[in-house]
Amino acid sequence: MDLNYTDAEKNFRDEVRNWLRENLPESLSNKVRKHLRLTKEDYNQWHHLLIQKGWLCWHWPVEHGGAGWSPVEKHIFEEEMIAAGAPRIVPFGPNMLGPVLIKFGSKEHQQKYLPRILMAEDWWAQGYSEPGAGSDLASLKTTAVRDGDHYVVNGQKTWTTLGHHANMMFLLVRTNPDARKPQEGISFLLVDMSSPGIEVRPIVTLDGEHEVNEVWLTDVRVPVENLVGNENEGWTYAKYLLTYERTGIAGVGYSKQMLAHLKAIAKREQKNGGPLLDDPRFAGQLAEVEIDLMAMDMFNLRVVSAAGAGQAPGPESSLLKIKGTMVRQAISDLMRKAVGPYASPFIPEAFDDGYNEAPVGPEDAMPLAKQYFNLRKLSIYGGSNEIQKNIVSKAMLGL
Repeated sequence: MDLNYTDAEKNFRDEVRNWLRENLPESLSNKVRKHLRLTKEDYNQWHHLLIQKGWLCWHWPVEHGGAGWSPVEKHIFEEEMIAAGAPRIVPFGPNMLGPVLIKFGSKEHQQKYLPRILMAEDWWAQGYSEPGAGSDLASLKTTAVRDGDHYVVNGQKTWTTLGHHANMMFLLVRTNPDARKPQEGISFLLVDMSSPGIEVRPIVTLDGEHEVNEVWLTDVRVPVENLVGNENEGWTYAKYLLTYERTGIAGVGYSKQMLAHLKAIAKREQKNGGPLLDDPRFAGQLAEVEIDLMAMDMFNLRVVSAAGAGQAPGPESSLLKIKGTMVRQAISDLMRKAVGPYASPFIPEAFDDGYNEAPVGPEDAMPLAKQYFNLRKLSIYGGSNEIQKNIVSKAMLGL
């Protein structure tokens, strides 16, 4: 396994960097770097710039409108996007539903929905977690009962990220309550969010943001033609989707940028003396998290290399999810500690574009408490780290 980039891959990296330098609006990158709130219009602006280049659904096969990149090129693109301060691509359509429809969807679904995802005409939400079924997703209670040419759906979904922007949702429902195993009675539906009986209610998180929601479904009628694949086989499609979500949650590129920021903070002169890097205890903590990140980066490249050889991510995605979220949380914790009391101010209005009040302390210290709170969720969503450890022990150790 060669972990060095080839000349062609280095040229590709330069192409991505140059395009980002010329096309990424400074207004967007400034908002990302300062952790300001991104609006739906901000995301749409960025999505349409990528569409013009043909890079929104970069990981799809060419025959479905994708860029046809190798796994290494995909990895390079993600890292360069993060390094440039680009907004993330909202993943639910391009990164989650799209691959499921390409692998398991009917020709009709592919012809109807894939072009709309490619052109950002639909904003999708993910209807997986429920109040009593998050990490143990197979225990979900939302039901779909067949009634002629429709399913009648009743239940509740929660932690629905950006669901207040969505016009469509892919939804896990229970279609066979008497199945021998709970996983065998789950189906995968596509739901129009404007359907009667759907109510989206906001959930304000610890960092003061309205990022997630709860979605109530009361006698929602969904056409049978919106069933993906076969009835009661939705768990297979859900697991396929989650392997890609969990790999993305690892966020190696984000951790690299955060670590660079942490080092810059640690090199500053302190009011009470020299830089934090002169403190052996803090320097040791920083070195420990950097070593963890370097090891995870190597493992991530191994997974990328294996994908290049045609191997789909399996339990490796769970390992990346576990370690990646722990590293990101550890770095955010050290950043918050590094600025001391300056991490305490939490002024919600300060994260709106156009806020002009002078910051308390260093300008880059203000978002750190907000970032710390937001990243607490990483080890829970996408399947909690405890559940991922169970997956790894079963799949790799046979326990």
